[in-house]
Amino acid sequence: MTLQELNAELLDCRRCPRLVEWREKVAREKRRAYRDLAYWGKPVPGFGDPHARVFVVGLAPGAHGSNRTGRQFTGDASGNFLYPALYRFGFASQPNSVSRADGLTLDDLYTAPVCRCAPPDNRPTPQEMANCQPYLEREIGIIQPRIFVALGKIAFDVIKSILHVPPGISFSHGALYSFKSGSTDCWLLASYHPSRQNTQTGRLTAAMFDRIWQTVRDLLERIADG
Repeated sequence: MTLQELNAELLDCRRCPRLVEWREKVAREKRRAYRDLAYWGKPVPGFGDPHARVFVVGLAPGAHGSNRTGRQFTGDASGNFLYPALYRFGFASQPNSVSRADGLTLDDLYTAPVCRCAPPDNRPTPQEMANCQPYLEREIGIIQPRIFVALGKIAFDVIKSILHVPPGISFSHGALYSFKSGSTDCWLLASYHPSRQNTQTGRLTAAMFDRIWQTVRDLLERIADG
């Protein structure tokens, strides 16, 4: 299966009635600031380099962010914090992400969420995440990345489960774990999610986030050196 085939299947997904109702309701009613814009209102595909060695996993689309724009971390506060960092470290072609037509591209990095539809209160249920997990599993199988960056504990736990990472590891910001995928060396790196709640309270600062991406760059150099 190709990413194009996977995304075509994803866009037709209606496995979670609560999420389908919510994403479409938000797209109809809109936020006042965006009342003249067309909302995406569908499952949001992954975004980035299909040959990426770095795979970034988030939680779910924001109701008026990705659910509006149709692209990961685009049009919301999380993206306004994430993409400048990716730009600083050479993973993004520009620091801003406002729409699918803004020209942004990612190099050696791909991003996708655990849950592809915007959930009420940004809280998908365990069953909704389980319904969505096969899409993430197949994406990982297609791309075959070496480095996984989990933005938040939920993403961290889901990636641990999918990749069968050995037990006994726990989430903390900056924690780095190595594991084998077959005979291939891979890594799982944990970070606080760049949500408004974390960045505006100082739980996650730009300096802390930069250290995450510097770690990723260091790992890529290690891979290149063999």
